[in-house]
Amino acid sequence: MGCSLSGLNALYDAATGGGDVWINERRFRVLRQIGEGGFAFVYLVKEHDASSYAARDRHPSHVSDDGTYAMKKVLIQSREQLDLVKEEIRVSSLFNHPNLLPLLDHAIIAVKSTQGDWSHEAYLLFPVHLDGTLFDNAAVMQSRKEFYSVVDVLRIFQQICEGLKHMHSLDPPYAHNDVKPGNVLVTCRKGQAPLATLMDFGSSRPARNQIRSRSEALRLQEWAAEHCSAPFRAPELWDCPSHADIDERTDIWSLGCTLYAIMYGVSPFEYALGESGGSLQLAIMNAQLKWPALPSTYPDALHKFVTWMLQPQPEMRPRINDILLHVDKLVEKYSP
Repeated sequence: MGCSLSGLNALYDAATGGGDVWINERRFRVLRQIGEGGFAFVYLVKEHDASSYAARDRHPSHVSDDGTYAMKKVLIQSREQLDLVKEEIRVSSLFNHPNLLPLLDHAIIAVKSTQGDWSHEAYLLFPVHLDGTLFDNAAVMQSRKEFYSVVDVLRIFQQICEGLKHMHSLDPPYAHNDVKPGNVLVTCRKGQAPLATLMDFGSSRPARNQIRSRSEALRLQEWAAEHCSAPFRAPELWDCPSHADIDERTDIWSLGCTLYAIMYGVSPFEYALGESGGSLQLAIMNAQLKWPALPSTYPDALHKFVTWMLQPQPEMRPRINDILLHVDKLVEKYSP
């Protein structure tokens, strides 16, 4: 994998008003920046000769109708960051499911600074979803006092679960470790059900982890604090016992929080952040979720579904197959 330095220089030109960037043998024009976070920037790009790529033996979902894609540029400043990006690329290549965002192409290049130091930059190419994430949509919907219908809530959640089932079914099973509305792209088309796509596999890793000492428990907690968003993080990742078998049911907790957030726009425990003396960790550890005070537009069956997933003891939580069976029944029950 690689990218020419001329392609790198062109990216700088493109980001400030013109030029092209190359990812391996493919040439793109950068249209505009559409996101950023940490050391990463996301651009909307358009391929110059998309026909040559489409003509190859490619899955239709990997080819854009109009040649536009999302390109993530990651600034890498340490060996640890380089290893993390390489691991994200490796893990992403394991998945092949319509509800998991596919990595279409990638390149990592070495860059020499004006001071003579060497660093790296990574370019990752994905399908583009300009409607944004569930998190983006929640902010807009809250401002308009709008809510998803019961059926749309269930169908969005069902698709997230289908993607997660693919990850949990691998050998060994993989956990996403950061399921949340900000990592679910949602595409809405008039007259059609929303399409949900789970993305960002930078925190994904084999799900099963045997903890047999206090030092191992503390290492897991430190890793989780860095890689798993706090309002959606499972209790066992906040306070891990010195003897524990961690598995993919950490994702099930996050799924319960995400279902709540699809309905109400926030995680079920974020209320603690606004309370005097409140503790997000304690609210999560004790599963002290609160429902909105306003009359709910959702049936009690959805509230019970959330509660079923938010069991503080991981061995009491359902697995992904159980959840899909239940959501299928609810979709059938509430569909018009």
